[in-house]
Amino acid sequence: MRSHGIPIFAVGSERSSAWHPRRFGPNASGMSKVAAAIRHIAFEDLGSLSEVLEEHGYRYRYLEAGVDALDGAVAREADLLIVLGGPISAYEEHLYPFLSDELALLERRLADDRPTLGICLGAQLMARALGARVYAGGKKEIGFFPITLSELGEAGPLGALRCPVLHWHGDTFDLPAGAVHLASSELYRQQAFRWKTRGLALQFHVEAMRLERWFIGHAGELAATGIDVRELRAAAARHATDLEHAGRRALGAWLGTLA
Repeated sequence: MRSHGIPIFAVGSERSSAWHPRRFGPNASGMSKVAAAIRHIAFEDLGSLSEVLEEHGYRYRYLEAGVDALDGAVAREADLLIVLGGPISAYEEHLYPFLSDELALLERRLADDRPTLGICLGAQLMARALGARVYAGGKKEIGFFPITLSELGEAGPLGALRCPVLHWHGDTFDLPAGAVHLASSELYRQQAFRWKTRGLALQFHVEAMRLERWFIGHAGELAATGIDVRELRAAAARHATDLEHAGRRALGAWLGTLA
């Protein structure tokens, strides 16, 4: 398997055509900021990040990969672009042609240092857009496991992550030239990187909610990988609440650096 996100607690599958306004009114300038989230599969959504966005003055909209235009004004001009996870590989544009538009979009935004967040598949697409190699790893990393932060990772927003995070991927990537390495795990060195001042790529998940949807949606992969869903569910019961709180702090702190 390639890259997958796993939600743990809440946020349904909103229609891509609708904007989701803030509940807290406009920001100090009287204008709300716009976040566009590219979603590759319905249940790999913004999760807890949706509320964090609202708290930081964003209204958000989903763009459905393979359905909505990824080369249009919504994606190009968004104040923040978020690229979520999904069950395909960042190098499969021969099978999923929309990936070419997605990579071109990321190339432009990252070259211009426009605020961009990639999660799991999104992180791999960021790496590929920056010229790095993305490829199948030797073993799938699925479950709740700790990460080791680099010195710069510890000093930044990811320093809030003091608990195991959620991993769900089989692909990995090389660190793009010029990127700042932020985190690693026991299985894979590349778990997070920073690009310039406003790009962040996370191979793992801190936003995930409603995990049971993922157990159902990825039942075939779990069985093929030999992972007992009951054990994964028990791990979620131990770690999900701590991860939700830590993830909110980390993502909120990162959004704060974009102000």
